[in-house]
Amino acid sequence: MKKITPATYGYAPPPKEASEYVICAKDIVKSFYVGTPNELEILHGMTFNVPKGEFVSIVGQSGSGKSTLMNIIGALDRPTSGQYYLDGTDVSKASDKELSAIRNKQIGFVFQTFNLIARTSALKNIELPMLYAGVPAKQRKERAEELLEIVEMTDRAKHMPNELSGGQKQRIAIARAMANDPAIILADEPTGALDSKTGRLVMDLFHKLHKEQGKTIVLITHNNELAAETDRIITISDGNIIGDTGDIAEYKPVHSEQNPNEQTTEKEAGE
Repeated sequence: MKKITPATYGYAPPPKEASEYVICAKDIVKSFYVGTPNELEILHGMTFNVPKGEFVSIVGQSGSGKSTLMNIIGALDRPTSGQYYLDGTDVSKASDKELSAIRNKQIGFVFQTFNLIARTSALKNIELPMLYAGVPAKQRKERAEELLEIVEMTDRAKHMPNELSGGQKQRIAIARAMANDPAIILADEPTGALDSKTGRLVMDLFHKLHKEQGKTIVLITHNNELAAETDRIITISDGNIIGDTGDIAEYKPVHSEQNPNEQTTEKEAGE
């Protein structure tokens, strides 16, 4: 997996240094049934960056392409073309084994339906990503207990998922997402299965993690009210970005041997 450096990045540096971005996506295209008469392009060349420590929402109605984009951001799928760097790692060129490691260590998933392991305690559910990452048992338990305290679920450590309410399950899922201190927390409609009061508690927890721990959070939602609470809103429709309250990085392809100090953006070139 390549790391971003001036020599290997392949594009003029964005407005800030590349190291300040946890997500760098350039011309992301996703097609299905490639090479057949039924070929279908879902994403049509999306370009955007997410700085470290930002709370950003990706908003779109059903069929907009947000689930397809989420799968690419979450390293669950590869783009058909384009480049996607996650915390400096070229995800678009990663092998299956590398993608698995990225999902385990660099992305914390929070799903609408919680996805907790049945007949496994809250504590053990939180430990699971660390088990896959090879973290020793003592460290796993200590980290899981620390996270239970953060999400205010210490008294539910030994409870099974079927003994927890929806809001409690989601708080355990958020703790699990943070287990390996990932580069991003990727939350897919995290309040969709909850009532409004419980959903409010979950959103408050995301805000706490963002403000107090500086977590980078990507919220996938169709709820404009929830999106309005985030630092930035990226709106997509029919596989295109149609609105962005932050800056979309503009890149210009360059030869890798070019001196990075001599690279210019398209905007600068036209001035």
